[in-house]
Amino acid sequence: MLDVGLVATGFVIGVVATAPVGPVNIMTIQRAFRHGFFAGLSAGIGAVIADALYASLAAFGVTAVSTFITDHVRIIQVIGALVMFWFGWRIYRTHPHLNDRNDTGGGLFSGIPTAFLLTITNPGAVFGFIALIGGLGDLAPAPGDWLGALQLVGGLVVGSLSWWMLIAGLVTMFRSRLDDRWLERINHAAAGLLFVFGVVVLVRAFL
Repeated sequence: MLDVGLVATGFVIGVVATAPVGPVNIMTIQRAFRHGFFAGLSAGIGAVIADALYASLAAFGVTAVSTFITDHVRIIQVIGALVMFWFGWRIYRTHPHLNDRNDTGGGLFSGIPTAFLLTITNPGAVFGFIALIGGLGDLAPAPGDWLGALQLVGGLVVGSLSWWMLIAGLVTMFRSRLDDRWLERINHAAAGLLFVFGVVVLVRAFL
């Protein structure tokens, strides 16, 4: 039976976990500005898939993977930083043209794997979901309540996806008011932020 409360709780967690500005938010904004709504949304979809995996670990109480992440947190963070450097360098070197209809950024959904890697290599995500879901108290599904856990994760996916649709939609609305020079500035700013995020992650990996 559908538990509206659990779905709504998952929805709120999805928005709360997704809203803070991070590498995938920057990537979504950059892709939406350059290639349009669906290209921007594809980055969000990659993050949603990774978030759903991590949220499932927390909601279903799967400890084996959490232990693996804890034991290999440094190498995971290094991989994440390298992905940020790679994508930042890529978008910095591009010379975008809003009117180039043949340029789809390697395909509308090419952002999915990159965003997935950026999210899945963030060990803090799984522990964040564990903290959020574990802190629900009586609102959380009871141990062994697989249907409840599934509804919570389902609500989280809808909440997270709704956020990415909002961001991609808002950016696309303002896209027509910009010229190529502005778009190049946005690319450079996005690349710079990704490099900063990568440096922060790399430093934290060795502290």
